[in-house]
Amino acid sequence: MQIRMTQEFPIILSTDEAAKAEAAAALYRYNVAITGTDDRIPIGAVLCDGSGKALGGLWGRTELGLLFLDMFFVPAHLRGLSYGARLLAAVEEEAKARGCRRAVVETSSFQAPGFYIRHAYVEFGRVPFGFDGQARVFLRKELA
Repeated sequence: MQIRMTQEFPIILSTDEAAKAEAAAALYRYNVAITGTDDRIPIGAVLCDGSGKALGGLWGRTELGLLFLDMFFVPAHLRGLSYGARLLAAVEEEAKARGCRRAVVETSSFQAPGFYIRHAYVEFGRVPFGFDGQARVFLRKELA
């Protein structure tokens, strides 16, 4: 069977954020239609200085019973002082209150896989970068 195209649609390389947002919304609508679940909610915890200025934090989303961790930053001068552990605990507790049973994160081998492993995350995948010795690391954790 041969499929015949009656109309050609152009493909354009683009970094346009509006186009990306439109496609993401369409994909989310599709996911909701398939799963019957519309529960995506942003999640985050911010590390502030004494004046309330954000110094770092942890952000992600909860969706389909999963906590997805997207971005985590603690300034170098505050690392090793339990701020990271406290941020992670706060977000995980909120995710559990939302009904999440698992967490997923991706990080780089030169960033924080050891931090996550110390907090009961387990590596389940690794993809080498285009240069020697470093990789993208995927980890998960049971929250229940």
